[in-house]
Amino acid sequence: MRLGVTLLALVTSLMLLLLLRLFWCPVDTSARSRQLVEESRGDTRGASTALRTTLRSPTTPVPRTRNSTYLDEMTPKLTDNCKNLQYSLKSLSNKTRRYSEDDYLQIITNIQKCPWRRHAQEYENFRAKLASCCDAVQYFVVSQNNTPVGTNLSYEVESKKQIPIRENIFHMFPVSQPFVGYPFNHCAVVGNAGILNKSLCGAEIDKSDFVFRCNLPPITGNVTEDVGNKTNLVTINPSIIALKYKNLEGKIEKFLKDISNYGDAFLLLPAFSFRINTGISFKVYQTLKKSNARQKVLFFHPRYLRQLAFFWRTKGVTAFRLSTGLMIASVAIELCENVKLYGFWPFSKTIDKTPLSHHYYDNKLPKRGFHQMPKEYSQMLQLHMRGVLKLHFGKCEIP
Repeated sequence: MRLGVTLLALVTSLMLLLLLRLFWCPVDTSARSRQLVEESRGDTRGASTALRTTLRSPTTPVPRTRNSTYLDEMTPKLTDNCKNLQYSLKSLSNKTRRYSEDDYLQIITNIQKCPWRRHAQEYENFRAKLASCCDAVQYFVVSQNNTPVGTNLSYEVESKKQIPIRENIFHMFPVSQPFVGYPFNHCAVVGNAGILNKSLCGAEIDKSDFVFRCNLPPITGNVTEDVGNKTNLVTINPSIIALKYKNLEGKIEKFLKDISNYGDAFLLLPAFSFRINTGISFKVYQTLKKSNARQKVLFFHPRYLRQLAFFWRTKGVTAFRLSTGLMIASVAIELCENVKLYGFWPFSKTIDKTPLSHHYYDNKLPKRGFHQMPKEYSQMLQLHMRGVLKLHFGKCEIP
């Protein structure tokens, strides 16, 4: 009897245990499942992070998106660094700190690590702002269309002074803007900095559709392989005519010989910036006309230069006057689809600390306080980073 009771108790206990397991195991399993899911998610997050880190490592390219800028196409580390450079460039205009040449050179060193490509939207936006302000297409040079007979033309700098446009002056102007082929595809704006020496950029420059040069620089002889010789437009500072050619009183033949090197280029003078420039600029026109020279003389429109100075003043360039390089680079952005700047380097040494002459042909320094070259250059660097134009640093690649 006792044995039977004992067996019955054992069976009952086993049945209770089985029932408990049936009721509790699903809950246990569910909890464990949730735990495993959470752990799995954690592992997945960790794996995703590792995967992203791997995909975005500096040695692995990020897939390109159609409308991204060149900054967005790089690895996150490079992208962040390059975007930080944009902020650094903006801070260069901060008046509370004076940046040294070495500060600029360090930033440029870092910029060279950022791949460049043209950004069409940035370019269109910036060109639209320039056109709205200054309108190089209509007002870059004085023409019969934009300055009729009877106009009292105000000077650029001496704006309270005017010159009446009579028939004899009016006939010096082209009928309209003379740039056949606008907009040009590829344009080179060639500055005169010493960094062009041994750059071997001549062939690359000469492949451009339109080449702008500044202040009658030498382009023949040994310098040709560095700076090229193709020229579609070259500016002339009237002080060059006064100092180098004695106001065309006794060195007309030398002047004509020198400008013959520029082929059939346009010669651009600021006749209406200061009253002192007017007479000598007109004399250049008359000399070329009398000698039947191939080159044609144009005059900067003072309205354009005044508006352009205001445009750059709003961006922190507050010097007495803009440099010719910045003027022509601004013109090129409006007249050209792709703009590349060569020989723009306002520093006394290279990134590698190699000393440089101020120009590739001499070491004559500009008047102090007349231009703000570092601030101008910081603006050009910003345009470079935004893909509006391209600044060329150093040597050119030889095909």
